[in-house]
Amino acid sequence: MTDISSKQLFQRQTTLSELGKSGQQKLQQAKVTVVGCGGLGSVAAIYLAGSGIGNIHLVDFDVVDVSNLHRQVFYKIEDIGKLKAEVLAKYIQSISPFVKVTFSADAISKSNVVDAIATSEIVLDCTDNLPIKYLLNDVCVLHDKVLVYGSLYKFDGYVSTFNMVQENGKISANLRDTFPEIPTEHIPNCSELGTLNTIVGIIGLMQANEVLKLVAGIGKPLINQLLIYNSLENSQFVMQLKPKVDKEKIKAIFEIEPYEAEICEIDESLEISQSDFKKALENNISKLKIILVTEDVNQEIPFQVSEKIPLSIFQNWINKQETLNNEIVIICQRGVMSLTAVKMLKEKFSQANVKSLKEGIIAF
Repeated sequence: MTDISSKQLFQRQTTLSELGKSGQQKLQQAKVTVVGCGGLGSVAAIYLAGSGIGNIHLVDFDVVDVSNLHRQVFYKIEDIGKLKAEVLAKYIQSISPFVKVTFSADAISKSNVVDAIATSEIVLDCTDNLPIKYLLNDVCVLHDKVLVYGSLYKFDGYVSTFNMVQENGKISANLRDTFPEIPTEHIPNCSELGTLNTIVGIIGLMQANEVLKLVAGIGKPLINQLLIYNSLENSQFVMQLKPKVDKEKIKAIFEIEPYEAEICEIDESLEISQSDFKKALENNISKLKIILVTEDVNQEIPFQVSEKIPLSIFQNWINKQETLNNEIVIICQRGVMSLTAVKMLKEKFSQANVKSLKEGIIAF
């Protein structure tokens, strides 16, 4: 590779009077952890590396899937099946030789989260799992880390900077000041509801932009504010936040909250494997009833289904059933909503022969 200097690489940035050489040096010394290397994380990490953030730690347990490629555009077809964190780390190293990049392929949990963020001053939440988002928020509060929050819902994106020391010495708002408790009902993620790839890139870039402002000490970070951006209307709304939930209250929550991600709560007895499901289809079992739970009832399915029911009204459907005589397989995109539906059904019909399709339609 042709030898290049940091002066050459970052010339367009250091030309900015607001940044200059001193600001670039701050970026080089910064230590950032990116949790989640999907749509948000891959964009944020690469632009942070390109800007000259000197130390980046990537955390993601997942592998590249073909369904990722439309929005996680830095992964290629030949990366399918490879660890996202490892692929992303190699890409960053190839474009930014002045960045020290490390990665972990362990799923974030209460037992390892402290170690995962220990070396960084700033943590980026690029995950799509609500319990993990609250886990990152709470541990950042307890360990005095700044958290740059990003989230998606269909065409909307959310960005904020949490837990920042303000000029008056007080700590800014965190996630629990906006949404105090983890929702008990299932909230579909982008895999289940779908998402437009551009909103993913926009929010990932906004997260990276927050980090650059924080590190270089320029501009106005989204402190005590939650920015909500809608990509269809090209509109944005900034919700003002007030710090209310202090460290002591979060400490008490942290001691008792398991922060279990949905993927950690799976009862395998409630699932049918892909191979067994395909055999059932091939044998054309007449009593097999296949129910799709989805908010998008018009999506294409590679096999026939008996019914399409949005999860939001699935309980109403259950209430109308007097008996269940069929063998039932409930399906969704990734096997998360369907597992929730199976549990709901089992509450009324405990002996029902009902299963969730493991890993969902995308693995079929």
